[in-house]
Amino acid sequence: MAELTLTTFVTLDGVMQAPGGPEEDRSDGFEYGGWAAPYVDEGMGEFVTQVFGRAGAFLLGRKTYEIFAGYWPEHDEPSDPVAGGLNRLPKYVASTTLKEPGWGPATVLDGEHLQSEIIRVKDALDGELQVHGSGQLAHWLLARDLVDEINLLVFPVVLGAGRRLFPTGGLPTAYELTASRATPSGMTIQTYRPTGRATFGTVGA
Repeated sequence: MAELTLTTFVTLDGVMQAPGGPEEDRSDGFEYGGWAAPYVDEGMGEFVTQVFGRAGAFLLGRKTYEIFAGYWPEHDEPSDPVAGGLNRLPKYVASTTLKEPGWGPATVLDGEHLQSEIIRVKDALDGELQVHGSGQLAHWLLARDLVDEINLLVFPVVLGAGRRLFPTGGLPTAYELTASRATPSGMTIQTYRPTGRATFGTVGA
């Protein structure tokens, strides 16, 4: 069985929206797209390459699938784990509106039975079923305890606006830090695994 892993870029104030470019996602009037670009360095590249090297398939939201589909087929390199993996490994798209994905191999998962569909895909895979970006899908998965591991790439910038990875009203969840590193540009990379519901007490009691 595959593990479901979530890898996402976030700012210091938890924003995950449109890290890659100004036009990536302007929904809700977001004006700060491309905030990750000044901090991309070799350390980040090495980690991302390692992550994609473990992929067995990808689970993507519709917006992220369409962003990737507009870029990666034109930047293909079979020996590169990122480009080669995204262009050739199975892609599963969680969407109620996408009917005929043009960038394959791709399968649209039934939105009415998404949880059971994801479990079925995991059962049939080895390696990791990887989620990259896909903000709405990430919220949905976290709310149902379906994420086995989170890779947070935290960039040293605060925006004060934008869609956040952990929205208000999410499940109180505890995590174990399993790995961490810093890159020369000041980004930190943290890997967490959920350990159950958060617990509470009084400091010093």
